Amino acid sequence: MNPLRSKLDALIAQTDLVVTDQQREQLVGYVELLNKWNKAYNLTSVRDPQEMLVKHILDSIVVSPYLQGQRFIDVGTGPGLPGIPLAIMNPDREFVLLDSLGKRIRFIKQVLHELRIDNVTALQSRVEEFKPEHGFDGVLSRAFASMLDMVEWCHHLPCAKQGVFLALKGQRPQEELNSLPEWCSVIDIKALKVPELEGERHLVILSRKG
Repeated sequence: MNPLRSKLDALIAQTDLVVTDQQREQLVGYVELLNKWNKAYNLTSVRDPQEMLVKHILDSIVVSPYLQGQRFIDVGTGPGLPGIPLAIMNPDREFVLLDSLGKRIRFIKQVLHELRIDNVTALQSRVEEFKPEHGFDGVLSRAFASMLDMVEWCHHLPCAKQGVFLALKGQRPQEELNSLPEWCSVIDIKALKVPELEGERHLVILSRKG
């Protein structure tokens, strides 16, 4: 068996996630493409594909149980994180992956083509210039700037009523929470368990007040 697949299976076994055979193959395929393109395009500082499984794949898909709704946008997606792993985990939901760098969007489009992922739209744009026709149920960000920047730059993206911001963070970001604007409220902070990842991970869920 592919050593990456064996490693992924061992990691998933340490979680409560339900991941089909096809999804596992797509997640491994994504890591293989990321590793291949990374040599020329420098898409991530993580060089070892086994490490990518922990730091990129598991770190993304542990958020999947907390997604509510149908339409999601991953802002500052980089090489497609957490958007591509989450889209693989949720084939019945729609994802828009937004990044300002063309090389990242080109990579994502290649991934979508090769792995036959059809629930993702990849767009090159700065987030503050992106004007969607419809709001999103969830606005995701992983390696984005501070949460203050996230909510200020992305305030126009969630649906008016039920849309939320989902910020993937390391340690509980108390200083960032203290600096959030008046119109923004913290719904929940989830401590995430990522197998074999050193350090803490948290998912901060925010919404508009009222």
